[in-house]
This record gives sequence, structure tokens and C-alpha cells, in this order.
Amino acid sequence: MSLPCSDQSIRPRKMQSASLPRGVEAVRCWCGDVCKVKEVTDFSDWLGMKFFMCANYESDPPESISAYVRPPSPPPLCMYYRWIDTEMPDWAVTEIRERGRRAWASLDLEERREKAEAEEKAEQKKEWENYCVEQRAFLDEMKRKNQEEKLRLEEVYRQREQTREAERERKRERARAAKAAEEAGDGKGKYPRWTQ
Repeated sequence: MSLPCSDQSIRPRKMQSASLPRGVEAVRCWCGDVCKVKEVTDFSDWLGMKFFMCANYESDPPESISAYVRPPSPPPLCMYYRWIDTEMPDWAVTEIRERGRRAWASLDLEERREKAEAEEKAEQKKEWENYCVEQRAFLDEMKRKNQEEKLRLEEVYRQREQTREAERERKRERARAAKAAEEAGDGKGKYPRWTQ
């Protein structure tokens, strides 16, 4: 068992009432009263270790308003405490290791989840970029085909217009020739002009 300690910086903050271990005699604090036995519940290097502390409060403890809500106790009157255990019990060591293992497992799981999410986002981004490239290529191809179709139709219309204009010119030429022949043949026919 250790000596009484006045260093309040390392005094446990989270504790619960405990029974006095066998073979250990109760001691009195600096107030002269018998100490109460407490067990550390804080997740620290002292988890599960028992110690003596002053049984008197510096002020009256607040009353609990329900069984579920317990207000914090005021500090002890003389701030006396002495460790009963010099090392953590086996269950506390196992608990710390298990909590550490669970913490590392949780951290590893979180890292793997974040990595999977990052990979999924990267894959979705890549798919979106590929889709955009494909759509851009498709639109460019459609524009090119539309332009080619436009040029082809323009050429077809131009050829049709040329053919139509050539046909009109041929008809105009034939009409001019027929008109000229008719005008040149006036009075030269077999019958008088008035009968023709």
C-alpha cells in the first residue's frame, strides 16, 4: 500500500464505491475519520484500482432528483487519498486491451469505409467523365453527319435547279426557234395568210 498522496493532479475523477479487500485494514484520513474505499472507473492507467479517500465532503452533497440523474459529489474535505492497489487487476488490463483492440478495429473499419467511399466517388467521377466524352463525341458525330447531309441536300437542290434551268432554257430556245420560223414563214405558204 502506498503512502498518503497530496498530489491532486493525479487523483482519480471517476470512481465508484467498493469493498475493502481482504487483509487490508481501514485507515483514517487527515480529518481523523475512517476513509471510504473507492474504485477507479475512469478509462485510464488506474482503471479498477482501489484507494482510500476522505469520507467527508467539503460541502453538503446535492440531492439526487431521480435514480437516473446523479449530480456530481463535492470534493472531499481534507483531499486525502491513498492507493490500496499498486497495479491494475487482470480484468482491467483485459478491458483496456479489448477497448484498444475495438478502437483500432473501429479506426481500421472507418479508414476502409472512407477508402471505399473515395474509390466509389473516383469511379463515379471517371464514369461521368467517360459518359461526357462519349456524349461529346456523339454530338460531334451528329453535327458532322448533319453538316454532310446539309451539303448533300444543297448539292441535290443545286443540281435540280440547274437541270430545271437547262430544261427551261431548252424550251425557251425551242420557243424562240418556233417563233422565228413562224415569223419567217409568213406569206410563203401554200394558202393565203388569212387562211393559215
